[in-house]
Amino acid sequence: MTTRKISLAVMTFTLALAGASAVLAADPTVVVQPGGSSVVVQPGQPSVTVQPSQPSVTVQPAPPSTVVVPSPQTTVQASDIEATEVRAQTIYANKIKAAVVQGTVHQSDSVKIKDTKGDIKAPSLTAGVIYADTIKARTVVAEHIYVKDLQRD
Repeated sequence: MTTRKISLAVMTFTLALAGASAVLAADPTVVVQPGGSSVVVQPGQPSVTVQPSQPSVTVQPAPPSTVVVPSPQTTVQASDIEATEVRAQTIYANKIKAAVVQGTVHQSDSVKIKDTKGDIKAPSLTAGVIYADTIKARTVVAEHIYVKDLQRD
C-alpha cells in the first residue's frame, strides 16, 4: 500500500511538472530504502495521452460605426435633432424635450430657423451653436439655451 501511494505521488508530481496528463500502462516499481531519503523510480515506458483542450471561440466585435461630430465652433441647423446627448455653447430651439437640461435657460417667444439642413439622429451631437425646431435628447448641455417650449421627461 505504501509503495503504491509513493508511486502515485511521484508520478503525479513528475507529470505535473511536464505539463501533461498521463495515463499509465503499468505500475512502475518504487524502491524505498530504510534509513535513506532517496526514492528510485523504475518506470517502464508509460504511455502519455495529451487531451486536447476545448475548442476556443474568438469573437471579433463589429467595427465601430463612424459618427461625424462637428467641431465646437461649428453651427448646426436642423429641423429635428434626436440624440442621447446634445452639447453646445448656445442652443436656439422652439421645443426641447429632455430629462436633463444644464445651462442658463432663456424663455423666448419663437426661434425662426432659415435653411434647415434636415433632421439629425446621432448618439451625440456637439457644436458651437445649434439652431433647431425640436430637440429630443436625454441630456442637453449648453452655456445658454434659448427655447420657447421646454419639457422635462
